[in-house]
Amino acid sequence: MAKTQDEIKELLSTDLFKKGIANNYIAINSDNSYITYHCKNNTRRKLSNPEEFVQATAFLMLVIDYNYSPLNISVNENVQVGSSTKEADILVYNETNSKILIVVECKEEQINERQFQIAVDQAYSYAHSLACQYIWVTSGIKNEYFEIVELYPVERISITDIPKRAGKVERYKYIKGAKEPQAGTQAELRQKFKSAHDALWGGGALAPTTAFDELDKLIFCKIWDEKWRDNAPKTKGEPFAFQIISYPEDKDDKQNLKAKTELEKRIRELYEHGRKKDPEVFKDDIKLDKHKIYTVVQYLQDINLSKTDLDAKGVAFQSFMGEFFRGDFGQFFTPKPIVEFIVNSINIDKDWKVLDTSCGSGGFLLHALKAIRDEANEIYGEDAGSASWKDYWHEFAEKHLFGIEINEQISRVAKMNMIIHDDGHTNIITNDGLKNTKTLEIENRNLKFQDGTFDLIMTNPPFGSTIKADEVNYYKEYELFEKNLGITEIKDRIADDNNKKKWRTSQSTEVLFLERCHRYLNEENGYLAIVVPDSILTNSTSQYVRDWLIEKLRILAVVSLPQHTFSHVKAGVKSSILFLRKHPKGVTQKFEQTLKEVKTIVQKEKSLDKDQRAERILDLYKERIFQFINDYKVLMIEVENIGYDATGKKIEGSELPEVANKINRFICSIK
Repeated sequence: MAKTQDEIKELLSTDLFKKGIANNYIAINSDNSYITYHCKNNTRRKLSNPEEFVQATAFLMLVIDYNYSPLNISVNENVQVGSSTKEADILVYNETNSKILIVVECKEEQINERQFQIAVDQAYSYAHSLACQYIWVTSGIKNEYFEIVELYPVERISITDIPKRAGKVERYKYIKGAKEPQAGTQAELRQKFKSAHDALWGGGALAPTTAFDELDKLIFCKIWDEKWRDNAPKTKGEPFAFQIISYPEDKDDKQNLKAKTELEKRIRELYEHGRKKDPEVFKDDIKLDKHKIYTVVQYLQDINLSKTDLDAKGVAFQSFMGEFFRGDFGQFFTPKPIVEFIVNSINIDKDWKVLDTSCGSGGFLLHALKAIRDEANEIYGEDAGSASWKDYWHEFAEKHLFGIEINEQISRVAKMNMIIHDDGHTNIITNDGLKNTKTLEIENRNLKFQDGTFDLIMTNPPFGSTIKADEVNYYKEYELFEKNLGITEIKDRIADDNNKKKWRTSQSTEVLFLERCHRYLNEENGYLAIVVPDSILTNSTSQYVRDWLIEKLRILAVVSLPQHTFSHVKAGVKSSILFLRKHPKGVTQKFEQTLKEVKTIVQKEKSLDKDQRAERILDLYKERIFQFINDYKVLMIEVENIGYDATGKKIEGSELPEVANKINRFICSIK
């Protein structure tokens, strides 16, 4: 696939290409359309060729990293293969006898595993005809290296890397403190994730969701290998565990079984070591065999995730993850424009505790973290990247972000998403977000999920599900499971001679999450931004829910979303976003006191019978309550353009940024 102009500019700005241009190994024309290789057979090529950047990268690495002279390298040279003439991508000549030392076969980044192996076959056909010693096959995303052994000329003898000029084949490529994997670009990382996943999936060898889960485990191992070594100086000079280590002296191991077996052992040890430190991230074992592990490591070993720019790796993982979530797990994915809109509508303080009670893949938490990181960038300016800069936002990530997700696999994805973004995963737990805090303490061994302690909750809870009273043991903990609860039902409650609580047989999840979130909010002005189905706001049967909301929370803003907002992630329910603030205790007590006062007044009206008295209490209570409610303003906004259509395709002219600014200013004005 041809590169866009932006992608071309990004690649040309990398250190490798800058060095190549500065040293005149290559030249790029003024409009970035052609590249000239200053080599043995000076060659000019179109940069729009699908494989060109892979080929240019390989050429520059041979010169800059492996120290081969460009005068001993030819690019796109015609060679005789049997009775045919073929064009070899790159040939490296031995400077002492002019024989070909290395054949390099380059393929575009998007090729799949099967196509890559065809490229290996092609490289071997060149190698045999040219009697060379080494093969390098690269897609930029994946690299394989082979040695042609005279005793076994057709066998695939894998090696960790081709030798440097006048060097020898080494057992391993990457060493802590010496030669380390390098940071990657967003596009490169995204393609690596996708290619590794597709290699695991293998057209049906594993279910896509299983392949995603197993890839997550290996990414966890990769990060753990890097971080563990970063925090353990004694490992300097030792090889990284997450890499192919070959045994070039063992020429009889034609299947590389020893290398694969030893790699599997190292990866499983890494996994167990990391799992002891983070037992909540992955609870089951790696299910891949040595061959699959070997394949994934080939894709990921050349990149340093810890050193890759935080935004680049975060966007890459989320982009790859987004493709996955648009499938069977679409209900766990809140579209990015909606997440950004909600986060941008509220000025998040780095000292706040932030929670998502149905966190899915962790979108709200990640964007809250991004808001604090952006704040750190502004504060530290040129010192962004310093230890103080990292402390500013990392403490927020580690101690102030919390999430609950009922689906174990999606919960792991959320944790991995946070790990990719440099932590914050320890306070994401797998459980039912409707359970009380005591239950969470016992089941998750986490004491930090306490009622009345969260400053901000942003959430998009599941719609349409029903909790039946006879299926859960917590239904009596919820006021909204009661009958005769709302303002308009007061008369029924008063008229009931027994005056006992009565319970509904079922309640919708979205209603219960409203109450659960209210309890989590701190007692002094905790904020809640929640996506709700419009039925809560419009149906006559939900009047008691609206009454409850009025008594418990101040309604700051109601944003009506278009019908298609969630349709591309398999949820076409018409929805709105509520921005709410918890009433201080004094306000809720005022509601309760008002009802008592009204009852006292009406009880003195002796001429009324029981039903009339209940009706009179209702009228008087509503009059006083609504007089109080009318004292504050509510923003009511209907949004038509949210920046994408029903298929998820981006469209211009989104109203969300302007609306977010309006809500943000309004909330700040009433603090």
